[in-house]
Amino acid sequence: MKKLLPIILLLVGVGAGVGAGLALRPEPTPVETAEGTESGEHAEKTGKTDEEDGPPKGRVYVDLVDQFIVPVVHDDAVSSLILITLTIEVEDGYSEAIFEAEPRIRGALLQTMFDHANIGGFEGAFTNSSRLDRLRKTFLEVAQKTFGDEISDVLIVQITRQDIA
Repeated sequence: MKKLLPIILLLVGVGAGVGAGLALRPEPTPVETAEGTESGEHAEKTGKTDEEDGPPKGRVYVDLVDQFIVPVVHDDAVSSLILITLTIEVEDGYSEAIFEAEPRIRGALLQTMFDHANIGGFEGAFTNSSRLDRLRKTFLEVAQKTFGDEISDVLIVQITRQDIA
């Protein structure tokens, strides 16, 4: 009986866990299906779908693929590294164009980060809101100059400084 007790407790525990998981599972959200008659007739008459009518609506967020790594130099030696992850807010429909232009945008943003590091922007309390606000504003100006006004914001998703001893 002593050998069966741990097995029985294990089975009861697993059963209770599975039961609790099933009982607390969120309800699936129903998928709404669009009525195809009206929009389908419209697409046949005009040759366009609803997505092609008018300018893009709404905003989407495009994550830049890799982190930016910026060295901070003091006395001709690297004293720390800054790691930054950025996301670009763009008008809906321009995501693919952002991915195609990403090397150009990354180059411009990286140069901005180097300039910011060279004026001491990543020293001391570099996460101070006034410093980050200036950096965000500069990122937005550079991104819009590089790509266009379709970019409405550049978000700093993650920023880290690693001091090198």
